[in-house]
Amino acid sequence: MTSIGLFEGFLSCWDEKYRSLLVRPETVINEYIDPDWVPLLQTPPFPEYTSGHSVISAAAATVLTGLLGEDFAFDDDTEVEFGLPVRSFRSFRHAADEASISRLYGGIHYRPAIENGVKQGNAIGKLILERIRI
Repeated sequence: MTSIGLFEGFLSCWDEKYRSLLVRPETVINEYIDPDWVPLLQTPPFPEYTSGHSVISAAAATVLTGLLGEDFAFDDDTEVEFGLPVRSFRSFRHAADEASISRLYGGIHYRPAIENGVKQGNAIGKLILERIRI
């Protein structure tokens, strides 16, 4: 069910990206404010709106919360080998919210792409939980 959420999230997000064709912050900042500015994260080569990380993280969090509960705490150690510490999360939603807002902090998304991406992902996750009976 989580894989379906990711799949449907990507389809929905990229459909919107190429419908709205919104340029990234780097393009606007370089043209109108500072030609030498670069974001912390590398700017992806596709439209900005909606945030893919926000959509799929919210969709996955909604499905996993529906299956495993609201207060499913966990530790993420996937980046330890790269020198980063273990991250602890109170819930799937907590992890998804952090993944989403990181795109703003990284300089590659505007806030509406993140907020609407979360709404989009939540709707996808809810639909999956309603339609698939286990």
